[in-house]
Amino acid sequence: MKVADFDYTLPKELIAQTPLKTRSDSRLLVLNKDTKKIMHDHFKNLVDYLDKDDVLVLNNTSVLPARLYGEKETTKAAIEILLLKQESNDIWQCLVKKAKKIKQGTIISFGDGRLKAECVAVKEAGIRILKMIYQGIFYEILDELGEMPLPPYIHETLDDPDRYQTVYNRHKGSAAAPTAGLHFTKELLKKIKQKGIKITYITLHVGLGTFRPVKVKNVKDHKMHSEYYMVSKKNAQILNEARKNNHRIIPVGTTSLRTLETILQNQEKFTETSGWSEIFIYPGYQFKIVNHLITNFHLPKSTLIMLVSALADKKTIMKAYQEAIQERYRFFSFGDSMFITASNNTIKKDVSQDD
Repeated sequence: MKVADFDYTLPKELIAQTPLKTRSDSRLLVLNKDTKKIMHDHFKNLVDYLDKDDVLVLNNTSVLPARLYGEKETTKAAIEILLLKQESNDIWQCLVKKAKKIKQGTIISFGDGRLKAECVAVKEAGIRILKMIYQGIFYEILDELGEMPLPPYIHETLDDPDRYQTVYNRHKGSAAAPTAGLHFTKELLKKIKQKGIKITYITLHVGLGTFRPVKVKNVKDHKMHSEYYMVSKKNAQILNEARKNNHRIIPVGTTSLRTLETILQNQEKFTETSGWSEIFIYPGYQFKIVNHLITNFHLPKSTLIMLVSALADKKTIMKAYQEAIQERYRFFSFGDSMFITASNNTIKKDVSQDD
């Protein structure tokens, strides 16, 4: 299976550069992966496509202002870093631009020295392990010095950093937003609950595994980086009850989907748990729980378009993407949304690996 098989051509003007004034005004493409039927609507009407006793699974991670601009202390060379994940206490895995300049022992200074970072280990592909050196509270300093880590295809300045957060964000730790959740407003969530739909939360801190480009030619040669997840006892019970009663479990975003599937890789039911997910889902993957998904439109040749091509077949996804392009949908992080659903709640085996 080749990475090039998941490519498509997208007009640049369809890459959303800014969020809409109202989150839920984004458009919604509803795809039935069994009948192949496509409907066009707006996200504010999502509740019309949900049934009483459905369970929505939201990722309540919070995005850190994880992009920092500093300079190498000895040469004053400009250095940019992106915090990926906290290894322990003040030790962070970071993606570094001009990484060749940063060797073990190098010190980077940010904000006139209010924050410094010492390189304690050199990893491959621009990754460095940095020890943060500061006085005071790290997250308060980060709020002052850091910037929201918008994707490189967004060239406009974000006026309100909260627009790159979901309205239900809670646990700090992500290097990117779980963007499928950006469409929800508090009013829409209230309306969903009033219909009798349950809302449950998981946490997956989005890191390099989600957004790093695939650089290999063969899909199976790609290695996902690990991302931390956790699920509470209360939310595990809600998920188990839904499975028992054959109610639809609908993850919001690929991060929520990957967390659910990761947990059930090694156990038969949901429990209070935490760990690291390295799951890579592409056509041929046998889903253990997920048969529906609310998601955005993803980059060509990305692990995310491979994931949705496993949930529905690749031919169906590519056809839906082409229709979205024809209908002038907005793509990627600040773009429009898609609800992939099925005619029933039975998980079917994917036999179309080479489709």
